[in-house]
Amino acid sequence: MRNPLKYYLERVVIVLALCASSTLGVTSAPAQTLKAIKDRGSLTCGVNPGLPGFSSQDDKGHWTGFDVDFCRALAAAIFNDVDKVRFVPLETADRLTALQSGKVDVLSRNTTWTMSREAALGLNFAAVTYYDGQGFLVRRALNVTSSLELDGTTVCVETGTTTELNLADHFRTNNMKYQVLKFGNADDALKAYDGGQCSVFTSDISQLFSERLKLKVADDHVILADIISKEPLAPAVRFGDDQWLNIVKWTHFAMLDAEELGVSSETMEAALKSEKPDVKRLVGTEGNYGEQIGLTKDWATRIVNHVGNYGEVFERNVGIGSKLGIPRGINSLWAKGGIQYAPPIR
Repeated sequence: MRNPLKYYLERVVIVLALCASSTLGVTSAPAQTLKAIKDRGSLTCGVNPGLPGFSSQDDKGHWTGFDVDFCRALAAAIFNDVDKVRFVPLETADRLTALQSGKVDVLSRNTTWTMSREAALGLNFAAVTYYDGQGFLVRRALNVTSSLELDGTTVCVETGTTTELNLADHFRTNNMKYQVLKFGNADDALKAYDGGQCSVFTSDISQLFSERLKLKVADDHVILADIISKEPLAPAVRFGDDQWLNIVKWTHFAMLDAEELGVSSETMEAALKSEKPDVKRLVGTEGNYGEQIGLTKDWATRIVNHVGNYGEVFERNVGIGSKLGIPRGINSLWAKGGIQYAPPIR
């Protein structure tokens, strides 16, 4: 006859062993990306081939933009050198497979965080660097003020994005008819719009601000106030390397925390002498938070010194004072009416 107590204890041991195994499987994902980057001597970052304000290259091959600066922030955190990053221009259709295949270490390319992209494609989105939404670009001469006035119009759209489904949902929900012209990339869609093949061009609001600069007469076109979707734009990494995921997301959080604490590229000298505990933890004069994710004590100091805090990066590339002139809006800090919010470093 089986001893009930012995049987119970055997079951407990088995369950505990399974729990330990499961826990180890989660926490000990292979931390190989950072090592590969260090061994290579540079970071590879997937970016948009041409989206002014976010990612564009001049005639001398120099890259600039909001998404580009995030890549440089990662290089600063790892190498203390923003030039140790190689930018890989990726079209919309190629961006996710390039990350999956290991062609790039991180994708920083105006890409919407969705459930299917994480669950089905084996990707992790690190943090929302830019809260966006889909909108509409129309000719000023149409005298249209709302997307609800677009019944019966022809709309140009880029395929392979979340834009197509959002467009269909919006028109169906509001019982409106439309014709759609689909294009393989944003440049072709914009050219068709500029050439009069369609009366509306739809995409993320941030992209519309950027694409409008490419039109023959930018002031002849307006972006409607309507926002028909949530488009949280976030850098992405491959699934399975928790250390690298932590580095990417905490790079963004450090830039947000720096802005909230008043630590910028211009005030870093004072910040390094600060006695405020939260500032000391950020700049590395107290604690070993950078070392916990495989970096150095001064990882956040490197980021802010070389690239700036979140506010500096936003204003320089896409803010009111830039060519795009985008208001901070919901991308303001939480304490200033926005929803950008970072966990504390402690």
